[in-house]
Amino acid sequence: MATAPLTVVKNVCPLDCPDTCSMVVTVRDGVAVDLRGDRDHPFTRGFLCQKMARYLDRVYSPDRLMHPMRRVGPKGPGRGRFERIGWDEAIDLIAERFRSVAGSPDGPQAILPYSYYGTMGKIQAESLDRRFFHLLGASKLDRTICATAGGVGYEYTMGAGRLGADPMGAVDCRLVINWGSNTANTNSHLWSLMIEARKRRGATIVTIDPYRSPTARRSDWHLQPRPGTDAALALGLMHVIWRDLLQDQDYLDRGTVGADRLRDRALDEYPPDRVSEITGVAAEEIEALARRYATEHPSLIRVNYGLQRHGGGGMAVRTIACLPAIVGAWRHRGGGVLLSTSGTYGLNSMALTRPDLSPPGTRSINMNRLGEALLGELPGPPVRALYVYNCNPAAVAPDQGKVVEGFLREDLFTVVHELFPTDTVDYADVVLPATSQLEHEDIHTSYGHHFVMHNPRAIAPMGESRSNADVFRALAARLGFAPELFPDDETLMRQALDGGPALAGIAPDRLKEAGSIRLDLPDDYRPFADGVFPTPSGKCELYSARMEADGLDPLPSFVPPHEDPQTRPELASRFPIQLLSPPRPQFLNSTFANSESHRKAAGDPTIELSAEDAASRGMAEGDWAEVFNDRGRFVARVALTGAVRSGSATSPGIYWSRLVPGGSGVNATTSSALTDMGGGATFFDNLVQVRRLDGPPPSSPLDR
Repeated sequence: MATAPLTVVKNVCPLDCPDTCSMVVTVRDGVAVDLRGDRDHPFTRGFLCQKMARYLDRVYSPDRLMHPMRRVGPKGPGRGRFERIGWDEAIDLIAERFRSVAGSPDGPQAILPYSYYGTMGKIQAESLDRRFFHLLGASKLDRTICATAGGVGYEYTMGAGRLGADPMGAVDCRLVINWGSNTANTNSHLWSLMIEARKRRGATIVTIDPYRSPTARRSDWHLQPRPGTDAALALGLMHVIWRDLLQDQDYLDRGTVGADRLRDRALDEYPPDRVSEITGVAAEEIEALARRYATEHPSLIRVNYGLQRHGGGGMAVRTIACLPAIVGAWRHRGGGVLLSTSGTYGLNSMALTRPDLSPPGTRSINMNRLGEALLGELPGPPVRALYVYNCNPAAVAPDQGKVVEGFLREDLFTVVHELFPTDTVDYADVVLPATSQLEHEDIHTSYGHHFVMHNPRAIAPMGESRSNADVFRALAARLGFAPELFPDDETLMRQALDGGPALAGIAPDRLKEAGSIRLDLPDDYRPFADGVFPTPSGKCELYSARMEADGLDPLPSFVPPHEDPQTRPELASRFPIQLLSPPRPQFLNSTFANSESHRKAAGDPTIELSAEDAASRGMAEGDWAEVFNDRGRFVARVALTGAVRSGSATSPGIYWSRLVPGGSGVNATTSSALTDMGGGATFFDNLVQVRRLDGPPPSSPLDR
């Protein structure tokens, strides 16, 4: 019998990761039989991370949601609480409930969409969904859970759009600083370029992180500041650079405003001895790093999102972003600072999302305040209907206890469009099965490289699963919205690519044929080599008049975390440990946390403590501990890895609550307080206490 022919399809990794990998998928007789990294893609270079290497297990998992369902049992974790229904019935139920809420005295703003980047594709993540909820008149969602604080701080300094150093230029650098970035795990293809720079140029790799992460362990030098003190450290570096006359005065004169004011602040307020007291980093290390940074070029600072997840996070990123202009690092290819490449694209997001369709005066709800929104603690009408897609808020949103309390409201109508029965699905009234990346079409930009990418459908949808775009087309038709506002995917691609100059020549047909096309940028891409920035002044704004107008300090400064032992000693007397919750390498936020192989590799939830803090609490390696504060609690095994300093701890995640002992995760303890700018999340601004559990841990919800 002849073997069925093979088809090779190039897909795109959908995860919220800067690498946005190109994947080669082999299909036989309609079944994907192999998936690997694309060797021909200049950034992917043939390898995938440990999460995506087994993506086909996810696509063909027996745990996939295959059919629409409606609730027949109580809300919360448990089995047998849903019954299968057809798509027509599901769409009717949702449309009917939306009509009822919109026609009530509370009006359509009592309806809230809730999504983030479960997929990064532009069609499936931010196109017809926005149009649908705008036309409905629903409340808007401020999608700020990840990167807005740092993004706003960066743009105050650098100007509109998140422009930065060329990641491909990292191979030419002699000094690389991973600042708050576990690059080896979370940006592995950039890490490979850093390693290449070490081999080719003798580059020194430095990591600045309160946690001795895998990146820190593999670096040449690790500086370990206290959590949330990065801005003070950056100002200490500036002090040394200006004190020792190591600045690039020519670049400062041509390309910046406010240099004299910032110099005076750094020299007057942030000498190394004081910065050492704030950060816990030795003054000698501050002096040494400052001198090396000022004199070794090209130099790249990879600043990531972890360091901005505290009360002063926006100012921290702004302050670090000033450093390359002070030493002239922007002159060199690969030099400068890299937060994100997303601002380089110029995709026509207005055409995709159509914000003009939303009624004037429609309120916005910050997604970090979901618990407050569901419990009626925010201005405006109470949320009476919630539509969740591309996200698992019961696991990933802060202040988990309050979020779950809101989900348990019997009068709240919740729709969840998902691939798997997540923590959030446990509280749904209607569940819709979603497609995986191999089962729908999309286009992707990246926040870690400069390629536009096309994702074709490689296999037919599993079961009765439908894409986001298809579901919103169906809902729009049922509610009588104009069909021309909900066109096919081809039209959406064309509208998206009709954008800025970097997209010149990238038409849908060409993109489909090539699969991946680099933006129309110079080979020697150095965005600010000439000292011209997209700011109001046209220069790098070390002093920002816009910040002053917005009621913020116009100069870089140190803004401590909301929950800092040095500034909140009364709170720290009860909860003395600063807890960080970085991603566990086997998961991507809560994605893959239901996979048996990924969970086995990840092991039990852990709390990494210093040996000193563990001993003072009578705890040893492997003990079960309770981690708690006034917001909530979770249980985890004690890990003595030597990765944290005394007074700090890490608990990598994110585990699903329904699958772990005790039935709650690290976000049971995190706060919904917001950052100093951008309305960002403060996941790493979290004081807790830890105590040893006597006896076995509580069972998981599904074991009860």
